[in-house]
Amino acid sequence: MNASAAPLQRATLAGGCFWCLEAVFRELKGVGRVASGYMGGHLADPSYEAVCGGSTGHAEAVQVDFDPAQISYADLLEVFFAIHDPTTLNRQGNDRGTQYRSAIFYHDSAQKQAAEAMIAHLAAQQMWAAPIVTKVVPATAFYPAEAYHDNYYANHPFQPYCQFVVAPKLAKARKVFAARLKEAG
Repeated sequence: MNASAAPLQRATLAGGCFWCLEAVFRELKGVGRVASGYMGGHLADPSYEAVCGGSTGHAEAVQVDFDPAQISYADLLEVFFAIHDPTTLNRQGNDRGTQYRSAIFYHDSAQKQAAEAMIAHLAAQQMWAAPIVTKVVPATAFYPAEAYHDNYYANHPFQPYCQFVVAPKLAKARKVFAARLKEAG
């Protein structure tokens, strides 16, 4: 291990189905591990079925481990806001329920301040016709999703949800953030 390497930082974001977020964040330079899971609820170790039922209080979320020397937390937030609709309460497209809410789970005061500043900036820019409803809340226990959710889009690109929901978001991110993508190799 390189002793001079800075430790990775962690961002936890919820913006609808975690398959969409995971597919996009996996392609960004400076991003290491991206894990789909659940945060913000009251049930320990919830299952996908329980979370989808809407009674656990969890949001589908991704944890993104990133190298701040290669990509900043603000850059991650910029991508996050570009690939989901932060103006729809408890909903992304046809996915409805509190488990699909828009939330930024901050891990320290610097992340909280950066998230609040980003939201204020975007609100001032009037990027959307409706107000931003993304909640900025402290990170709580993160429960990894079941293994079959790992790298779901890459493993199931022809699944209808992936074709009609994930692929367009990934295509948009690839176009808008081309300079931030990992090199193909």
